[in-house]
Amino acid sequence: MTREVTSARERGTLHMLAAFVRAYPGRSAVAVVAIFVAGLLDGLGLSTLLSMLTLATGDGTEDPSIPEQVALNMTAFLGMEATTGNLLMIATVLIALKAVLTLLANRQVGYTVAYIATDLRMALIRAVMRARWRHYLQQSVGGLSNAVATEAQRASQGFQEGALMTAQTLNSLIYVGIALAISWQAGVAAMIAGILMLGLLHVLVRISRRAGQSQTGLLKSLLSLMTDQLSSVKPLKAMAREQHVDALLFDQTRQLKRALRRQVISKEALTALQEPLLAILVGIGFFFCLVVLEMQLAAVLVVLFLLARVVNYLAKAQRAYQKMAINESAYWSIMDAINAARAQPEPNSGTRRVELNREICLDKVSFSHPGGPAILDAQSLSIPARQMTLIVGPSGAGKTTLLDIVAGLVEPDSGRVLIDDVPLPEVDLRHWRRQIGYVPQESLLVSSTVAYNLTLGETGLSDEDVRRALEAADAWDFVRRMPEGIHTDIGQRAGRLSGGQRQRLAIARALIHQPRLLILDEATSNLDRRSEAAVLATIQRLKGQLAILAVAHRGPLAEQADRVYSLADGILTMVPEARSAETQGQ
Repeated sequence: MTREVTSARERGTLHMLAAFVRAYPGRSAVAVVAIFVAGLLDGLGLSTLLSMLTLATGDGTEDPSIPEQVALNMTAFLGMEATTGNLLMIATVLIALKAVLTLLANRQVGYTVAYIATDLRMALIRAVMRARWRHYLQQSVGGLSNAVATEAQRASQGFQEGALMTAQTLNSLIYVGIALAISWQAGVAAMIAGILMLGLLHVLVRISRRAGQSQTGLLKSLLSLMTDQLSSVKPLKAMAREQHVDALLFDQTRQLKRALRRQVISKEALTALQEPLLAILVGIGFFFCLVVLEMQLAAVLVVLFLLARVVNYLAKAQRAYQKMAINESAYWSIMDAINAARAQPEPNSGTRRVELNREICLDKVSFSHPGGPAILDAQSLSIPARQMTLIVGPSGAGKTTLLDIVAGLVEPDSGRVLIDDVPLPEVDLRHWRRQIGYVPQESLLVSSTVAYNLTLGETGLSDEDVRRALEAADAWDFVRRMPEGIHTDIGQRAGRLSGGQRQRLAIARALIHQPRLLILDEATSNLDRRSEAAVLATIQRLKGQLAILAVAHRGPLAEQADRVYSLADGILTMVPEARSAETQGQ
């Protein structure tokens, strides 16, 4: 999808449809042309049937109507006699061609709907992934999930309904034209009848639009709340407080129910009211043509058929427009999310490539979150290559933020970050991050095979790469004993593995690109003693092969580190015991 930035005042259902047409001009043009030609063929078929009816009833006049004249000229062009059988055959062929073109148009619309849903999802995912880390932290996971799963689909359905509305509107205009060609009075009456019906029932469309807007906002809020609550369901159940989840969600679901009820009522009311209005308008039209205009019965029947088709097509167009209005807010919501992410891009990275042969240096770096205390206050830090540096400190001191600064996820307010004496803004950021292996506190493994959890689907990595990473993480012994080795499915949330096994797989994933820097963010804090000991043994074996930067509370990791720094109140202080150990090592 192309970037769409539209003010709230300019937003509307037709603006959404115009945005789709600009994004997919070729597909939209093919669909519209097919719809228009199909309508013309349908009109020609009707004209032929009109001529057949006039011929069969003997009500022909010396001055046939324009549609009849078109049908007669068509038979003459084909070298056929204007008999009832020939006219019926021509009408049948025209209607069949109309069906084929309608199928082609619907096929094109269906493909476009699939493209729209996919493109919106990928545009959002790519925009969020390319945005600043601070922007991502401000987003609700539930809201993003709702945008990808629900809003993109609803927006694509808006295009489908827009195409249907366009088709029905074009067909109604074609039939109005035929009616005008038979009798201008009847054509004008058909237009007035259609406009009258649309105007009387437009209030139901407005109700549906407001219900759709409420539904979009409530779904986003509800899924955000559910994501947050379900992530902490274990402690809630353990404390017998799961009823609080119900209480938190009850108000949201009740409001969503009301919005859906208004939406359903307005949709059904529109359908229910259109049918009697159609019957009333046809009855009035019959009286108008037969009594007021004193038309021939055959012509009256045709005009009534035209009137019914015009009003029926307009009714279908209005129902499609109503469904577009319901889905419209989903499109603007996902576009808002895309544009907000695009407005917060990561800073342009440099072009220099470094390999971390000497050290990472933080030179008088200061950083604080907006409105918060200083996390780093003009602090300096050296992280040597092939040594282990540990940052300890109380919760909330900013240890993880320091890791984010090193990885280039956030920029310091002042000071410099240098890699082998090259300032980070001059470094090719993506190349630098490819040299980082990151192991979080919670090992995020997906329900798939061991190999997929390490490669994450990257095609350039082989089974040998997977095995090498598993061996480096001391995970090969238990993986090779699995039923299918690296191709064994580890189950939902890696439920078939112990905590230590999960964490060693996370370390293997971090090592699969053979990084120069391994970041451990509280990597052993959630493990039992046995699992922790296994992971510590892995870390000990990795020492000296690459730089290791870890954050943790004081514990076994401090005994393995070459340097230990304490972070508190924005100040970094080297722990004396670690300074002595470093001196002894030299």
